[in-house]
Amino acid sequence: MKIETIQSKGFALSIILFPIMLLIGFLMHPDLIEMKTLNTAQNLADRFHNNNLYHIGHFIVMMAVPLIITGMIGILNRLQGKGKKYGFWGGVIGIFGAFILAVDKGALCLVMSAFDTLPENQFQQFIPYLDVIVQKAGLLWIVYFLPLLPLGAIIQTIGLIKEDIVHKWQGYLIITGLLLLNNPEIELISTVGSILMCAGYIPWGLKELVFLQNQPCINAI
Repeated sequence: MKIETIQSKGFALSIILFPIMLLIGFLMHPDLIEMKTLNTAQNLADRFHNNNLYHIGHFIVMMAVPLIITGMIGILNRLQGKGKKYGFWGGVIGIFGAFILAVDKGALCLVMSAFDTLPENQFQQFIPYLDVIVQKAGLLWIVYFLPLLPLGAIIQTIGLIKEDIVHKWQGYLIITGLLLLNNPEIELISTVGSILMCAGYIPWGLKELVFLQNQPCINAI
């Protein structure tokens, strides 16, 4: 298989899989429909303590980061006409945001899962100290740059619309979904956003795969 084919299939699979992984991660949050914000140490403890699904969900979102970056690089390379500047700047901004997502989920997944192994009496005494995570103390302030990820993806999507690579309805669904991800950590809103992203990205990714599948036939004629 040619390296170009591997790159194209990898790109297509990335834009199919990463919104699905985000959706799965959001759906695995506890009390999804209660629309609770994360603003106290007790809120955070209630979310993750003795909740393996919470940890697995965040792990899945963290593992989506390489696919997000692959997708953004693929879009950057695809946009070479009217959307070229959107592809480049959106990619630069979005890839940095994807790195921040990995940092954020590393703190909320890997670190939280380690805390969850403490004996119950020690964990209860430890809860007040979780406030430094909720308040983004120390170098955790870097996660305030997380909105750069959806911002970069929105800019790239504008480029995709300008070059007619995706239908306008797909682009609008993707943009709306990305905008909904910028919320005060209310998982139900994020879930709706990821559903809209799936509705926009997945048909495009499937179209890319079908095109690649038919390529040998075209070349043989």
